[in-house]
Amino acid sequence: FFFTKSKSPRSAFDFDIVGRQRHKTTSTISNLTMADDSSSEDDIPLGQLRKASAKKSAKPDAVVSSSTSASSSARARKKRPNYKEADNDSEEEFDSSPPPAKKRKVKKENGNGNSSNGSSSTKVVKAKKEKKEKNGKKAAAAKKKTPVKKTSTAAAKKKTPVKKGLKQMERAERISHAMQAYLWWNAEDPPKGCQWVKMEHAGVSFPERYEPHGVKMLYDGEEVKMSSTEEEAATFFAAMDPEGMHLGNPKTAPIFIKNFMADFRAILGKKHLIKDFDKCDFGPIRRHLNEDKLVKKAITDAERKVNKDVKNTAMFKYGYSLVDGHLEKVGNYNMEPPSAFRGRGEHPKMGKLKQRVAPEQVMINVSECAPVPICNVPGHSWGELRHDPTVQWLCQWTENINNQNKYMQLAAQSSFKGKSDRSKYNKAAKLCGNIDKIRADYKKNLKAKSHEARQLATAMWVIDRLALRVGGEKDTDEEADTVGCCSLRVEHLKFDPNNEGEDSKEIELEFLGKDSMLFKQTIDFGSTLYTENNGMGERVYENFKSFCKKKKESDDVFSDLTPTILNAHLKSIMDGLTAKVFRTYNASKTLQDVILKTEKTAGWKGLTAAEKVVEYNNANREVAILCNHQRSVSKAAEATLGNLGTKLQTLKDQKKILKKILKKITEGKADKVPLKKDPIKLVEKANKAMEKAKNMKEKAITKEEKIAATEAGEKAKVLKKEVADVKFSEMHLWTSTPNKDQVIKRIEMWSEKIKKMEMNIKHKDDNKEVSLGTSKLNYMDPRISVAFCKRNEVPIEKVFSKTLRDKFNWSMAVPPDWQFNEEIAKQG
Repeated sequence: FFFTKSKSPRSAFDFDIVGRQRHKTTSTISNLTMADDSSSEDDIPLGQLRKASAKKSAKPDAVVSSSTSASSSARARKKRPNYKEADNDSEEEFDSSPPPAKKRKVKKENGNGNSSNGSSSTKVVKAKKEKKEKNGKKAAAAKKKTPVKKTSTAAAKKKTPVKKGLKQMERAERISHAMQAYLWWNAEDPPKGCQWVKMEHAGVSFPERYEPHGVKMLYDGEEVKMSSTEEEAATFFAAMDPEGMHLGNPKTAPIFIKNFMADFRAILGKKHLIKDFDKCDFGPIRRHLNEDKLVKKAITDAERKVNKDVKNTAMFKYGYSLVDGHLEKVGNYNMEPPSAFRGRGEHPKMGKLKQRVAPEQVMINVSECAPVPICNVPGHSWGELRHDPTVQWLCQWTENINNQNKYMQLAAQSSFKGKSDRSKYNKAAKLCGNIDKIRADYKKNLKAKSHEARQLATAMWVIDRLALRVGGEKDTDEEADTVGCCSLRVEHLKFDPNNEGEDSKEIELEFLGKDSMLFKQTIDFGSTLYTENNGMGERVYENFKSFCKKKKESDDVFSDLTPTILNAHLKSIMDGLTAKVFRTYNASKTLQDVILKTEKTAGWKGLTAAEKVVEYNNANREVAILCNHQRSVSKAAEATLGNLGTKLQTLKDQKKILKKILKKITEGKADKVPLKKDPIKLVEKANKAMEKAKNMKEKAITKEEKIAATEAGEKAKVLKKEVADVKFSEMHLWTSTPNKDQVIKRIEMWSEKIKKMEMNIKHKDDNKEVSLGTSKLNYMDPRISVAFCKRNEVPIEKVFSKTLRDKFNWSMAVPPDWQFNEEIAKQG
């Protein structure tokens, strides 16, 4: 019902045929229903019933009884009110026309037609004539009254408020709601070792071919003529922000430029005149791209709707898969377009050109009974077809930068991901029953005589208490130099960073972790956090000191330990145990412990839902810090904090003014109270500017006109902001002099506003460098958060976004007293 019709006769996506069949069936049922109803006299117009009754009354005496009953039935219907069919916007009205006059039979007597008979017949004729005139007058009077009644009905309808209908959901929303009916945790599992039995999808969607713009770059001040492929490569570089994180960073810019020029010159060829980057000027192309951005901003509502429809068409075709008879949403159905590779951090391959992926490089995975998806690139076909139910991916290809396999898989809210997530958290819960044994084992070996045993035990302590990843050896020419536990080098540890002397047990750890995120923490191994309950923090400090003794800065700290040895040791302790299971366990356990501890504090029950959410976020932040889930502060985030700070100060100043107003009113000086000014002129100016910009967008045809319309729109937005600022600066005032109670009430309102904004600013400031979402998405068991919301009557929407609610739909049914413990592991 949402896929396009496949050319294959066996396609399960041939919903058009199903729709037509359904329509045909419905029409047939409708016809049958109408045929049955047509036999009922209730649907026969009254006029026809009257004629029928007249004919029946004219039948011979032999059938008088039957005709009489029919006539009486018809007369009975005549007494019913006659409803007229009205338009959709009018009400039904009664027919006010009088019922037809009854006919009286005049008996003719046999005779010679004497005077008495003649006079009687004359009287009858006169009576009929008078009756006819009387009926005519009544009908005319009724016709005059009818419009008056209609007018009154229309007037009455205007007074009656029109009820708004239910919001019509879009097609994608209806499909999403329909998919939620499938509860995979209640469904039968596929055969052991299989992810699915039947799977069908439409393949991957390829980007459109590059359309040359014809703008030439300059080399040594001269325009350079380039082919379509060469122009596309030059446009990739021109699209990069010169002041951005790649070209604007003095460390990454040389790497990016070097790699780009190597690939660019390979496309140009050895004989091409472009050889030196310093002589290249991508400015004309960059200006063209900036102008294109302005043109796109001038898009009209009609054009925006067309673009949305085009996007939806592709989504409905490629964005869904049919798995074992139910629908699943596909995650990344759009093939990655060619571009300049950016990477994260100081990636050694940033700047290299990502090539366009051809259909021949793509491997398709469907069930044997499913039709092969049609390739949407003319003249091309898929590289390979597989029927492998043991894997989850739908398509696979290899990218050219790192020669890594890429996959098209189902979306995060799919049953595949749901099963994987539940299994991951249940495995981490299993660690609850084994953690004491594991900790006792590595604590015992922290003092072992064997150097290898001490290194293994120390690494276990670091993974458990500091939540570091295992790490591994990397080729720094191919990958960024990211570090984990096993790959720590002496240069990453700084003993006694604050020069506190020999008593100090502090070590500053500084290195690039996963995704080149900086890990920089000063760990006090002598603090209560790491020494209480036989935490062995001081012993770990001494071990680190001995591991780094007499080593160079570039030497490994754990010289006798490899990731293979460490992972093998973890699996020997508990089946399926990895460093990630430790991280998941520590994240979930930390969240639960902090929440339960906070709920026991005095005054917890008196907190509002918003204040409880703040406490939840504080617990979430502790987990994020533990797992080193950081993020760089964007310019937009800094600007938002600055604006909020300005607004907070304005609110505080307004509260002071309100207190002065209260004092003046109390002293009887109400005439000196400042009143609100109406910014009508500024409002009208802003509205006119917005209307003018809108009209310019509608009429814009040429590129110049569209750019002018966009610029007009930006100026209008500035005026709108000025209006909002003026209104905000005077929103504490009144248009007329207030009384004492009104001022007191507004002071209380402003106190609440200030308190709420201070809380909001603190939350944003505390979390500006911490990524709370990563912990929620990957490490904290969602059932802990759901149980917290149920216990404390906090709306789940305040904690989980819609994306997370869809992803973790399997966790929503847990009871309020649910807890993360070893009993959960028994669920598998």
